[in-house]
Amino acid sequence: MMWRSRQVLVAVDDNPNNLQLLVEGLGDRYEIVCSLNGEEALQLIEAYQPDLILLDIQMPGMSGYDVCQRVREHESLKDIPIIFLTAMTQPEDELKGLEQGAVDYITKPFDMRIVRLRVTTQMTLRKQTRMLQEKTAKLEEALENIRMMQEILPICMYCKKIRDDKGYWEQLEQYISVHTGSNFSHGVCPECMREHFGDELADKVAETVHHHRSKPEV
Repeated sequence: MMWRSRQVLVAVDDNPNNLQLLVEGLGDRYEIVCSLNGEEALQLIEAYQPDLILLDIQMPGMSGYDVCQRVREHESLKDIPIIFLTAMTQPEDELKGLEQGAVDYITKPFDMRIVRLRVTTQMTLRKQTRMLQEKTAKLEEALENIRMMQEILPICMYCKKIRDDKGYWEQLEQYISVHTGSNFSHGVCPECMREHFGDELADKVAETVHHHRSKPEV
């Protein structure tokens, strides 16, 4: 997913004055991309992959209902929230809009304070959903890596290198780091300390560690 500093909103209305009001009322918070018709709107939506779509219903050519349906049928666009912003005020119109997959329905003439609140609500939900999706993807990747490590791994009986699935031999810590994202620090265990540095130094290190651990916290 491409990182961007501000969330993107595509506004679609065949009345330029309405688009200007939306830009003035929301442009301080979001990047606004405007379109005057449904055909162009679909191209912009696919190109920008916006976080929200504000969509008029009554437009020449492709209606807002048609645009909504096309977005919902597109695999990479179907989860983008859509708010209808329309002069159609009958309850059956609102019902149809929500049945088409819109998350909200605002009638004209609109109060910009209400538009801002409802847009903010959907943008917040969109951000939280994307963060959850990213965390889920990372968790699934970590679980897959753990599953791979639970399989029988060929390890050299002398140098302890591990052979990966491509036939290359890697140090144990390098292999674990690549497949789990874990980092390592290096130390010397007590047995190796005595073998390589002698009993006297090993005893001093052990005494220092014991003193440090038993020292009361202030």
